[in-house]
Amino acid sequence: MQADTRVGVVVERGKRGINSSQGGVAVGGGVMKLAQQQRSDIGTISQLLAGGVAGALSKTCTAPLARLTILFQVQGMHSNAASLRNASIWNEASRIVNEEGFRAFWKGNLVTIAHRLPYSSVNFYAYEHYKKLLKTVPGLQNNGDSMSADLCIHFVGGGLAGITAATATYPLDLVRTRLAAQTKVVYYRGIWHALRTISKEEGLFGLYKGLGATLLGVGPSIAISFSVYETLRSFWQSHRPSDSTVLVSLACGSLSGIASSTATFPLDLVRRRKQLEGAGGRARVYTTGLLGMFRHIMRTEGLRGLYRGILPEYYKVVPGVGICFMTYETLKTLLADIATTS
Repeated sequence: MQADTRVGVVVERGKRGINSSQGGVAVGGGVMKLAQQQRSDIGTISQLLAGGVAGALSKTCTAPLARLTILFQVQGMHSNAASLRNASIWNEASRIVNEEGFRAFWKGNLVTIAHRLPYSSVNFYAYEHYKKLLKTVPGLQNNGDSMSADLCIHFVGGGLAGITAATATYPLDLVRTRLAAQTKVVYYRGIWHALRTISKEEGLFGLYKGLGATLLGVGPSIAISFSVYETLRSFWQSHRPSDSTVLVSLACGSLSGIASSTATFPLDLVRRRKQLEGAGGRARVYTTGLLGMFRHIMRTEGLRGLYRGILPEYYKVVPGVGICFMTYETLKTLLADIATTS
């Protein structure tokens, strides 16, 4: 969820920064003229395809760090204090290689990729419709050129789109967590087996465990990412206006991602643990709601327990944003080139 929000901010704002006032996209020193006033079907499909492929490639490249993050986040559920004190990225990575093999770093990545395209599609579709709806709201409809109104529309529209996409595709996110959290004992044999097993053993609502924490984190995550990104970008461009827009977007997007991750990581950790409640027939660890879970973690693991796994999360920010942003822009340009020449 955090990465999705982070990349969304970079792509949305970076895309607008790369596009010149005449509607051109600078690529390798050349400029290709693109129509800004019209959006054809191929334009929509191109953006969906570029976003989906970029997200899938980014997540595949950073999957080892993502799995380490999940394993650390859920360690406190069934681990004793001694094992938690000895936990480290190197030790956990070595354990995965020795016990499960090198390919295990990508466990759960297939469902992550399967989640990417519908999430991107719903997010993009909902965002466009929420923007149109917000522009009809009194006070916003006649202020299309106002910067504050524009920021409000993008912020609220992005938040609502994120909530809509997260809700629509949440079962896949839950399955991804359960597959990635499996170590030596394999309870779920794949995506469809996991969906069927969870529905049978835990009911339909079992596919939505942790959704509350997910939706609570969407707003703050977007707010922090957006505000930090815009502030850093404005400050950078005011002091170094000649720097590459791509470099500025990448650097500011990465820093905004770190800020967003730091602020919302406890919610993400609670979400992961909620997703694993009752998984594989295990007994429930937490019998209370979100606040009770926070209190339980603070009491048993301390403040550090809420940030268990934050280091691999930090490590994947820069490559994750960089790969996704660069892939998105490259594919979007190539698809636009194909559309103009065909």
